[in-house]
Amino acid sequence: MTTVALGAPAADAVDAPRRRRWQPFALGAICLLAAVLYAWGIGSSWGNTYYSAAVKSMSQSFENFLFGSFDPAGVVTVDKPPMALWVQVASAKIFGFSRFAVLFPQVVMGVAGVFLLHRVVRRWAGEHAALLAALVMALTPITVAINRDNNPDTLLVLLVLGAAYALTQAVSAERASRATWWLVGAAALVGCGFLTKMLQAWMLLPVFIAVYLVGRQAPWGRKALDLVAAAVTVLVTSFWWVAATVLWPSPKPYIGGSEDGSALDLIFGYNGFGRIFGGEGNGGGGGSSSGGGPGGGGPGGGGGFSGESGLLRFANEQLAGQISWLFPLCALVLVSVVVGAVLRRRAGEPGDRFEAAGWVLWGGWLVFIWLMFSFAQGTMHPYYTTMLAPAVGAVAGAGLVRFWKSYRSGAGKGWLLLPLGVVLTVAWAAVLVFRNADWNGWAGYLAIGLGVLAVLALLLGRGKGAVGTVALTLSLAAVLAVPSVWSAATAFASDGGGGMGGANPTAGPSTGMGGPGGGGPGGGGPGGMPGRDGQDSRGQGGPDQNAQGSQDRSSRPGGGRSGGGPGGMSDESLTDEQQSLLAYVTAQAGDREIPLAVEGGAHGASSYIINSDVRVIGMGGFTGSDDAPSVVQLTSWQEAGQLGFVQLGGMGGPGGGGPGGGGPGGTSGQRSQDGQNQDDQARDGRDGRSQGGGMPGGQGGAATERQEWVEQNCTLVDAATYGGTGSEQDGQSSGGLYDCRG
Repeated sequence: MTTVALGAPAADAVDAPRRRRWQPFALGAICLLAAVLYAWGIGSSWGNTYYSAAVKSMSQSFENFLFGSFDPAGVVTVDKPPMALWVQVASAKIFGFSRFAVLFPQVVMGVAGVFLLHRVVRRWAGEHAALLAALVMALTPITVAINRDNNPDTLLVLLVLGAAYALTQAVSAERASRATWWLVGAAALVGCGFLTKMLQAWMLLPVFIAVYLVGRQAPWGRKALDLVAAAVTVLVTSFWWVAATVLWPSPKPYIGGSEDGSALDLIFGYNGFGRIFGGEGNGGGGGSSSGGGPGGGGPGGGGGFSGESGLLRFANEQLAGQISWLFPLCALVLVSVVVGAVLRRRAGEPGDRFEAAGWVLWGGWLVFIWLMFSFAQGTMHPYYTTMLAPAVGAVAGAGLVRFWKSYRSGAGKGWLLLPLGVVLTVAWAAVLVFRNADWNGWAGYLAIGLGVLAVLALLLGRGKGAVGTVALTLSLAAVLAVPSVWSAATAFASDGGGGMGGANPTAGPSTGMGGPGGGGPGGGGPGGMPGRDGQDSRGQGGPDQNAQGSQDRSSRPGGGRSGGGPGGMSDESLTDEQQSLLAYVTAQAGDREIPLAVEGGAHGASSYIINSDVRVIGMGGFTGSDDAPSVVQLTSWQEAGQLGFVQLGGMGGPGGGGPGGGGPGGTSGQRSQDGQNQDDQARDGRDGRSQGGGMPGGQGGAATERQEWVEQNCTLVDAATYGGTGSEQDGQSSGGLYDCRG
């Protein structure tokens, strides 16, 4: 086995390490392209309003900041660890709370990820492969969509890329102590990834361990000790925040999404193993959810937001256009690498440990995460797949360089790999584009035309330098044509890009999730949650039906103006009636600590928190199903003179509705017509939870208990008092505004 010096890739790496003057400018152009795609028009949207509201709340106290509190009173947290939001809070402190401040860190981190991928691949496979890898990642449609949004996946990808860089340094370090420290640094970054999106960051640990064992030239005992040190680091950096939430003195925020208010329950339940194996609160792609959530008749015909789990999941309408464009090319690359390694071993030729470690890293990353996402039984959103983008870029970039070298050498049949890769990639792109030819279908013809020219030039240009260069250029254009179009369409779309706005950003045409092209089956469209059996998320036949099957919500109390628009699950602005209600509450509540509590969680409260300085809480966490505040807490607030008003039915479906919108509280003096938990209306517009299948706080649980407490202990306010149009008698109000001052 050969060793590799610290400063450069192996001498026989797939691309020479020599750099040319144009290469730094090429990298700068790729990063600039990424910045334009990620930043264009971001000031027009709040992204995911659930997280944007939390950013504002977290800015108001250290406890809110530490826990990741959704509301300014620190009653309940978001249902993720808060590291990604900490970055957004810092930006809001610098620039002031605004749409730009919330989304700008995503742009910076997205571009940093592209740059960092280049640096990692360059050390392993050379400059040309690194530039191609960076370009592929920058142009991956789902990566463009998620980097224009404030979900945590952008930071997660950046952190695991940082871990990959540190791991590469550890593998190639000349001194044992440097290798250990680099490995510990990689482990610490994985731990930070855990504080960003929990167990998803740990999915790469088996691959990272294999890379160190394969790539590091050291005694096995030393490698084992290094891995033990890394394991301890991962645990400490992952769980210090969990320990802080446990040790923090009460009263403290309830951990949103958990059944008992603890971070451990969230980590190892709904947001942990539940994502892989399904189960309560995780509808998922297996179609086994009992509640008809994402796994049971959700978008795309019963397979959840990402379709049915299985070997062909990434070929379905929900996922294929997000990330799979270069999968055929990557598969061909990996097969050729494995076959080549076997042939060299049989011939007794020495291998290169560093190069092998690189293929284990990126090939293992791609295959292992692909398998995990393909067969995950729990909730999975299309934007999770952005985690595959670095591996797709690295494998495709290094593979194209290898194929080009084989093409130029002409030895054996290896020269056929490049034209074969072009044919497979263009053919798959055409299949995906012509599934919905009405949406930028011209891109498919463009790819086919470029592909035909590229293959002809490759077949005719062997041994002819100028023709070969033109052939290579045409090959790259053919391979990247359609992903580039989809990415540009996502970035420059009039709705801000992203099929369901900040709640579930996607790229491409409508596929039943409500892509940028408009609402698909299920009546989704931007801002509209797709539901069961062609219904929208309110459980009705379309957006023009309210909770009782009557007129459009916008003409009713609290009707949303835009149905969420690109902003996610709640309207970004307050309706006139919401403003009137808020003014009334502010005038009447006096100095009460909690002037307004809104049933329906994030869906009802986000727009109030974002657009006012009133201390509004969203009862029940994201969907309204959490036991926070409990009826005991409500009683305590009322007795202490801290509670002002409560708005029931504040969710109003995924459009943010105000008073009178349909929500988990049922109707005024009247519950859901069939007794079904109306939290199901909010079924995972943001992170995929099936509410009908046994979520804590379902019908008969916390949400209903709070509604009953309010109706028994508070007085319904006539809507005309604050300028509203609903009333207890009209049969349309979902609870309305209640005076709880006692």
